[in-house]
Amino acid sequence: MTSTSGSPKYFVGVDVGTSSVRATLVSENGRVVNVAVEPISIWNPCENFYEQSSDDIWRACCKTVKDVTSDGLSELVQGIGFDATCSLVVLDKDLRPLSVSHSGDNERNIIMWMDHRAVKEAERINKTGHEALRFTGGEISLEMEPPKLLWLKENMFETCWQNAGAFMDLADFMTWKATGSQTRSLCTVVCKWMFRADGKGLREWDTSFYESIGLKDILENEQQKIGNHFQLPGEPCGDGLSLAAAKELGLRPGLPVGTGIIDAYAGGIGMLGADVTGFKLPCESQPLTSRLALICGTSTCHLGLSEKETFVPGVWGPYYGTMVPGLWGNEGGESCTGKLIDHIIHTHPALNQLKEESQKSGCDMYTWLDDRLMTMAKDKGLSSPAVLTRDLHLCPYFYGNRSPLADPTLKGMISGLTLSSSLDDLAILYLATLQALAHGTRLIVEQMIRSGYSISTLFACGGLCKSDLFLQTHADITGLPIVLPKESESVLVGAAILGAKASGIFDLKGAMSRMCGVGKVIWPDEPQRAYYSKKHTVFLKLVEHQREYKHIMEQL
Repeated sequence: MTSTSGSPKYFVGVDVGTSSVRATLVSENGRVVNVAVEPISIWNPCENFYEQSSDDIWRACCKTVKDVTSDGLSELVQGIGFDATCSLVVLDKDLRPLSVSHSGDNERNIIMWMDHRAVKEAERINKTGHEALRFTGGEISLEMEPPKLLWLKENMFETCWQNAGAFMDLADFMTWKATGSQTRSLCTVVCKWMFRADGKGLREWDTSFYESIGLKDILENEQQKIGNHFQLPGEPCGDGLSLAAAKELGLRPGLPVGTGIIDAYAGGIGMLGADVTGFKLPCESQPLTSRLALICGTSTCHLGLSEKETFVPGVWGPYYGTMVPGLWGNEGGESCTGKLIDHIIHTHPALNQLKEESQKSGCDMYTWLDDRLMTMAKDKGLSSPAVLTRDLHLCPYFYGNRSPLADPTLKGMISGLTLSSSLDDLAILYLATLQALAHGTRLIVEQMIRSGYSISTLFACGGLCKSDLFLQTHADITGLPIVLPKESESVLVGAAILGAKASGIFDLKGAMSRMCGVGKVIWPDEPQRAYYSKKHTVFLKLVEHQREYKHIMEQL
């Protein structure tokens, strides 16, 4: 269904990220009208523990939504959608925040997606060898919800587990706060909770899996604690905005609310439906399943779609209906990619010098490094800075590997360091980091292609895409063109598309086609292929050698 004549129609998208809540107002043709950002608190009480507050997040949500719909625009809003990180929200039996922290502070009632407290629990789950693990690439990630739930039961039984009334993924918490409905998104429960769904109408909790890991009790009382009503992303949630939520958000009661989605998947919805006619891209004459979404931020997610159930070793999925109705999806990923780049820069002795030089140039540190690398290449008579890392190689798994190796015990490695600590050395180390992340993406893409995918084009969004060097490096190393969306805020556009779907003005695919667009295409630099082929061989050797070193030390 398409829009009719009359007043302009707008949709609100809300994105709950790692460190902020963002809201946008998007027109029916996909134009981003307003964006507002509000920071949210993170507690890091000890190594690998990361906690947040659902009250703080909802406060930030209300403020940003009011900001983008001021000046009378709220009356033109036809629907609202939410996306969020896959963090675990815990509420008590009165549906009030319940602490997940040893501090006992009920404000700290969210275990964040990047929290790694449940290492041992994840290991025990994987040792069960349960059949359900084939949907997570063979091993469950400690960033998913079952290990975190098991940790709460075994470490906070009296203070948290016994008093809990609801466990929710953060996106589902947001739609509950907006509508009062505890409807869960198929995206959240299938991707992060081991819920079972397929194209034949299957919708059920995998009871044998939960029993096998010692969480049988969470399925009692008709699954009220973890949900018993499920919908596709974008389906109307409850009866729309409740009176209380409408007042807090500054919108009208009953406004359609789309069932939520994980933040990376919102990015896929906000990019993959773009009409690429005239750009001479290989995916122009191919189906949607030839496109792979890269959502590049604190971490990088790689999202592909398939018409059939496709298992990819080390890659999560296949997941049915988690992004686009009627299609299966697989999710690869590299944890803490953006955070790794920051770590490399901020721990280098030349950091202060970099800050001074970038301030003098009136740009950020990343842009300055990109420009410096281009100058260094030009001074050496090189057409590209790529070969500046000929003797410097980096393994980017400082926070373990999510996919396709599915090994959280892997560590970072750097080969080729010298005694020099100059600003140019920092620039080259930064470039080696970008290249290593791109080699990780190539590893995922190749694994998906070997398993039956026909990926021909990458679609990328997120903060890291502000760097042309980051994008060109990914294009060169994967050998695939990269499409940048017309609107850079693809995750927010994806959230708004959920609101458009809920409003009934569009179906989901129609909204994706209408509200997504192409902004720019990055093409691979073919002369670099031979060089990067050699670099990829070294990349694989770094991983192989690390495992050999680990095996040697285990002999003690």
